[in-house]
Amino acid sequence: MATPIDLHEVAEREREERFRTPWRVKACNSTACASAGAGAALKAMQALADDELPLDVTVIPTGCMGLCSAGPLMRMMRRGGGEHDYQRVTPETAVEIVRSHVERNETMPEHLLDTTMPFFTRQERVVLTNGGVIDPDRIESYVAHGGYAALEKALTTMTPEDVVEQVRLSRIRGRGGAGYPTASKWSLLAAAPGDTKYVVANGDEGDPGAYMDRTIMEDDPHRLIEGIALAAYATGADHAYIYVRAEYPRAVERLDRAIRVARRNRLLGRRILDTDFDLTVEVRIGAGAFVCGEETALLASIEGRRGTPRLRPPYPTEHGLWGHPTMINNVETLANIAPIVGRGGEWFASLGTEQSTGTKVFALAGDIVNTGLIEVPMGTTLREIVEDIGGGIADGGTFKAAQTGGPSGGCIPAEFLDTPVDYDSLRELGSIMGSGGLIVMNDEQRMPDVARFFMEFSMDESCGKCTPCRAGTVQMHNLLQRMTDGRGTKQDLRDLEHLCAVVRDTSLCGLGQAAPNPVLSTIHYFRHEYDDLLDRHPSEPQATESSDA
Repeated sequence: MATPIDLHEVAEREREERFRTPWRVKACNSTACASAGAGAALKAMQALADDELPLDVTVIPTGCMGLCSAGPLMRMMRRGGGEHDYQRVTPETAVEIVRSHVERNETMPEHLLDTTMPFFTRQERVVLTNGGVIDPDRIESYVAHGGYAALEKALTTMTPEDVVEQVRLSRIRGRGGAGYPTASKWSLLAAAPGDTKYVVANGDEGDPGAYMDRTIMEDDPHRLIEGIALAAYATGADHAYIYVRAEYPRAVERLDRAIRVARRNRLLGRRILDTDFDLTVEVRIGAGAFVCGEETALLASIEGRRGTPRLRPPYPTEHGLWGHPTMINNVETLANIAPIVGRGGEWFASLGTEQSTGTKVFALAGDIVNTGLIEVPMGTTLREIVEDIGGGIADGGTFKAAQTGGPSGGCIPAEFLDTPVDYDSLRELGSIMGSGGLIVMNDEQRMPDVARFFMEFSMDESCGKCTPCRAGTVQMHNLLQRMTDGRGTKQDLRDLEHLCAVVRDTSLCGLGQAAPNPVLSTIHYFRHEYDDLLDRHPSEPQATESSDA
C-alpha cells in the first residue's frame, strides 16, 4: 500500500475475500468478553474451522460488540445474507452453534441475542462503528471498511486549513471531560510559530468503571492512528505520541503493532501515501497516575519527569513538549476525526444538540440490566439511557442516582432523569460529562458512602504538589469516614462543605478542583442521608479533629 490507489485495491481484495467460505463467525475477543472466557471459545471455533470444517467456516476475532454483560458474544453470518448473534457462549456451545448453522442451517434459540432490543436500536455508532466488525490486528480489515480513506482525501484534495475548517464546522468538543472546542485548539497549534510541533493522544483513562478509550485503542487502533495523522497534517506537526496507562497492556501491544504495519505500508513515516507529508508516531506508557490525565502532567511524564501539573499559562499549544508547541486531544476525540473529514463537518454537527454535537461513548455500569459500551447522540436523556438502552435497574430495583464524570463528576438523582446528557445540562446539575463513565445506582446505595469512595480515590491519586489538594482531600475523606462510621457531628458537615469550597477554588489542577464534586452533589441532592448519619451523634463538641484541619 504505497500509493492512494493501492488502498482501493486492498479494500476490494478484502471485500472479495469476505465470503471465501459460505459461513463467517465473528467472535468478540475484547477485554470484557475475554475476561468471561471468550479466548477459549474462540480457540474452539478456530480448531473446528481448521480441522473439521475448513471449506465452510472462517472465524474472525473482533473487538467489542457492546453488550458486555451478555458476553462472550459471537455472530454467525451466511454468504448471501442473514446473520444471528449469540450470547454467553462457552467453548462447547460455540462449537454447537457453528455446527448447527453449517451442517443443518438451524439456529440455536436458547443462546440467541435479541438485537432488536433498545440497547442496539437506540444507539448511533460513529466512534464504535467497527466494534464487532473488523479484526483489530489486520489493517486490511480496517481499510475494507473505509479506513484511511479520510487521510487519503485530506492529503490529496484538501489543504491543512481545509481540514481545520471541517473540524470547526463539526463543532466537536473535546471528549476528555472539559468539553473545550476542538477546532480552537487545532487553530492555536496551526498558528503557533516554529518548525517543531507535536500532537499527543491522551489515552490515560483513569476514571473508575470507564473503558471507552481502552476499547478504541484495543479494538480499532488504526482509527486512532488515522485521526492522529489528520490532526498532525492540519496543524503542521510531524511527530505524535500516544500516551497509554500501563494498566492497558493489550492496548499498548495493539497500537505498537498497528504503528509498525502502518509505517511498513507508508501510512506513517516519510512521504505518506506518496505525498510530502511525514509523520512519526510513538507510544509512551504512563505509570498509571490519574493526575496524568491533566495535560501538563501528561507532558511531564512523556518527557521522563514526574507527572505533576504546572501553572498555566503558558498553555501547551505555546509551550509544550520540550518547549515546543503541543496539542493534546483525547483518544475518543481523535477517533471522531476520520468520519468528520470523510463525511464533512456539517454532517457531524447534525448529530446531537446545538452546543454539544455528535455522539458520545459511555461505559454503562452499576445496578443496571445491560452493562457495556454504548454510543448515543448528545442530548439523549438520562432516562433513555437508563431505562431503554440500559434495560432499567437490575433485579426489579428502583433508580436512585447516576454518577457521571467519575471522581470529578457528580450524582444525579431520579428527579432529573429526563435531563439531556450534554455538556451544559450536566454542568447545571453540578456534574460533568467527563470521559464517559456512567454508573447507575439503585435505592440500596448510601450516597455518603459513594462520596467517600470517590474522595478516597482522589486522595490516593493526588500528586501532592499543591497543599489544598494534598491535605484537603485527606481531611475531606476523614470527615466522610467519621460520618459513615456514625461518629460524625453537624460541625463535621459544616467543615466538609467549607473544605470542599476551599479545595475547589484553590487547587492547582483539575484533579483537586473537581474532587469535591461528588461530595457537593450528594450533599445537595441527598442531604437527608447525611443528616440521618449525624442524628446518631447529635453532640457538638467545642473543638474537633476535623474542625482544626
